[in-house]
Amino acid sequence: MAPSRPLFAAVMLTTVGLLGACGGGGATGTTQGDGKPVYGGTLTYLEHQPPTCLYLPAAGFYPNGGILNQITDKLTWQNPETLKIEPWIATKWEVNANATEYTFHLRDGVTFSDGSPLDASAVAANFDVYGLGNPKLKLPVAEFVNNYERSEIIDTKTVRFHFKKSSPGFLQGTSVIGAGLVSKKSISLPYEQQCQLKNVIGSGPFTVKSQVVDKEVDLVARKDYNWAPPSSKHQGRAYLDEIKIIVTPEDNVRVGALTSGQADMVRYVQAYDEKTVKDAGFQIYAEPTRGVNNGLYLRPTNSILKDPDVRRALQAGTNATEVVDTLFTESYPVATSVLSHLAQGYVDLSKELAYDPAKANALLDKAGWSRGADGVRVKDGRRLELGVFVSGPQPLSKQTLELVAQQWAKLGVKLDIRPADAGTQAVDIKNAEKTGIQHGMVGRADQDVIKSHFHSQNRDVILHDDAKLDRILEEESAEPDVTKRNAKVAEIQRYVIEQGYAIPLFEEPQVYGAAPHVQGVAFEAVARPWFYSVWKSQQ
Repeated sequence: MAPSRPLFAAVMLTTVGLLGACGGGGATGTTQGDGKPVYGGTLTYLEHQPPTCLYLPAAGFYPNGGILNQITDKLTWQNPETLKIEPWIATKWEVNANATEYTFHLRDGVTFSDGSPLDASAVAANFDVYGLGNPKLKLPVAEFVNNYERSEIIDTKTVRFHFKKSSPGFLQGTSVIGAGLVSKKSISLPYEQQCQLKNVIGSGPFTVKSQVVDKEVDLVARKDYNWAPPSSKHQGRAYLDEIKIIVTPEDNVRVGALTSGQADMVRYVQAYDEKTVKDAGFQIYAEPTRGVNNGLYLRPTNSILKDPDVRRALQAGTNATEVVDTLFTESYPVATSVLSHLAQGYVDLSKELAYDPAKANALLDKAGWSRGADGVRVKDGRRLELGVFVSGPQPLSKQTLELVAQQWAKLGVKLDIRPADAGTQAVDIKNAEKTGIQHGMVGRADQDVIKSHFHSQNRDVILHDDAKLDRILEEESAEPDVTKRNAKVAEIQRYVIEQGYAIPLFEEPQVYGAAPHVQGVAFEAVARPWFYSVWKSQQ
């Protein structure tokens, strides 16, 4: 830690307790300022939240990605610029005409960090769990795999997957964070053990050096790593020697550590801090997540929200533009559909989502809700009051909900906002009557992302009983023709909006700040950091 910053150091030691001991670290290699990468050094990366369960299919939480993307590899790489699927551990593949058989050919010489081979049997063991789950080990099926039947080991370097019916999203699914490959020993463990970082044995460019649970994870480069995606300009071992991932919940401490030189890179730069970071001469990366937008998701199994006119009234009475203009920056585009405009199959529904408070009031009147003495609408003696939890992972969730509550109050609707750390959240958030609305989003650069969000057997954020919705989601996930599949995604978006199941607010990015000496910053297709090619120039 730089001795010239004693006051800030005291704050850091109080609130973080760890960063002062490790500091930002300088590159141990040297550079002559010619822009050529150098080896060595430690990247100090500050994360807003601690990791949760690291069983790969359940590990989509963004703080998990900062770890798992460094210690695991995938069969394929989704190019974040083109979104095309490219070789990685699989050098090539064949898919039959109706997308019910996928054959992958694996590269030679790849090993997990425990020395075991990453061969066809290991890949088969991984995807048999991801595709089928394992009730005995309490391992759930991965939401990125649909219609899986079985694996077939052709030889040590060739594996084939069979599906009960078409599964066009599977190829992209082999590139997502949840498809990270782990050793046969890791994948054979029960769920509770696979959740623990110490048991995640991957083949990635870094391995776990140490962990202080909920506070810090230290990663160290694998010197023998030599199987990056072929399209990567950098090959061989990672440039960095180590990465220190330090949990730093306080927004001002993360940004202060970055701009004072005590950290190299931070995630979750709040909108109100972006200018501070830029004015200090640091870089802001606002990376798109390309999936289901940040929004409010209305549960039709709630006794108030079962009336579609009420749902449509709340949709018409929510001013998403005011939310973005008041709380966010240009990094957060106003939503124009359920999906991001960068998502595959996106359709522009901005006209259907136009703010129209007169329409909202008319719909509530039609539904039989009348203004009470305190301004809140009442029907049959019941107040029009709905519950929602603050969403911890979403930026400024509390402030967003408070602004929406003000908008809804003008309609005569009471929004009961509950804290994200409420003791009852884990149970109540799964109860549509107690929690009529969910605030959230999900990122994935494939058409199946909309199925993940809404299907009753996946995340089912709206806790629905709508057989038609499930049916059209399943049709999308089993449609091998890209044009027809995108048309089905468009149909689903229109249906979700027509039914009033969703109030899209904005396209949520992942926002990072990085010091000028951090070079080679890269992200996978939905904005999780990939530190393999990162290096530190002379500071």
